[in-house]
Amino acid sequence: MTISAGQTVNKDTLPTDSGRFGQFGGCYVPETLMTALDDLGQEYEKAKQDPDFHLELESYLREFAGRPTGLYFAERLTEELGGAKIYFKREDLLHTGAHKINNAIGQALLARRMGKKRIIAETGAGQHGVATATVCARFGLECVVYMGAVDMDRQRLNVFRMELCGAEVRSVNSGQRTLKDAVNEAMRDWVTNVRDTHYILGSALGAHPYPMMVRDFHRVIGKETRAEILEKEGRLPDEMVACVGGGSNAIGLFFEFLDETDVRLVGVEAGGHGIEPGQHAARFEGGRLGVLQGCKTYILQNEDGQIELTHSVSAGLDYAAIGPEHAYYRDMGRIEYAYATDKEVLDAFQLLCRVEGIIPALESTHALAYVIKRAPKMDTDQIIVMNLSGRGDKDVAQVAKLLGEKV
Repeated sequence: MTISAGQTVNKDTLPTDSGRFGQFGGCYVPETLMTALDDLGQEYEKAKQDPDFHLELESYLREFAGRPTGLYFAERLTEELGGAKIYFKREDLLHTGAHKINNAIGQALLARRMGKKRIIAETGAGQHGVATATVCARFGLECVVYMGAVDMDRQRLNVFRMELCGAEVRSVNSGQRTLKDAVNEAMRDWVTNVRDTHYILGSALGAHPYPMMVRDFHRVIGKETRAEILEKEGRLPDEMVACVGGGSNAIGLFFEFLDETDVRLVGVEAGGHGIEPGQHAARFEGGRLGVLQGCKTYILQNEDGQIELTHSVSAGLDYAAIGPEHAYYRDMGRIEYAYATDKEVLDAFQLLCRVEGIIPALESTHALAYVIKRAPKMDTDQIIVMNLSGRGDKDVAQVAKLLGEKV
């Protein structure tokens, strides 16, 4: 299914008041959390209408996080591959090393407005955990981060970074011991401590209003990209690419371009070892419609509704569900989705380091693996923009181990 000529994308009317993106989204949580979610939604609506909130948010994004980030022409990679001109939106240059800081600042400001002194979060790759721990240190908030034991092992550096910022990192040893299980534990904590605790959810997932709220805090990525590409090239790109786990960096980049139907939008999921049950985390390759951790979306689950095991070389993409807004735009044909395997990602990681001197996060490298295959098929006067959503300092030891090197 593809968008037909003249078909409109009513992005600014979504989600509905009940948090729906078509049939996706919603609010599937225990009754004990409904009041907290209602309060959060009401406070967010007030904040959106408050000029002082926007001024404060913009100030922290500029002075603390380091916005705006640049749009970088990857000249040597373009020459290496041939074909389209390749640009990177450099979210990797932000404070804490990834786009996650945008949302963490926004939600911390909301928590402060609501008088919540304790913050909890989940994290996979650790970048959201680091961002949350960082803003909690900045605002003097108590911080607890849940992280799967497997992810703690492969992201040990980020665990220490969180602890340096004063966060308590709680190891999750249930289930597969990765991101899904960390979310489960964070939600259990929230149910128990809902009166004084705010849950800073890290992706465009979960119960309403989180998918909308996280998307809105990341829209700055696409807004800057539009202005920067017009300044550099005098026109919009032909194609835009981003990795997709839950989908926060991708929806942040894509949202401002959804109405521009001449701009192709591509999200890249984790193909893992290949598209076999338990070997990947590509929800649109074998996923089924269901409900997981607060919302209705595409989920890797079997015929009985049991969540399947997932795998990805990148901890941040190792998750069984995709954000509901992504599911909506995929079904209507506006955003296309591909996947990259672990091997393709490791090859792309090394190429970018060697050719551009940029060490990318393994999550972002999934999008890069797609670009490496796609750009040579495009004309030399075409433009492809990729969201380089995070830097790869956190992944160097893991990559070395996978390549048989000792660090």
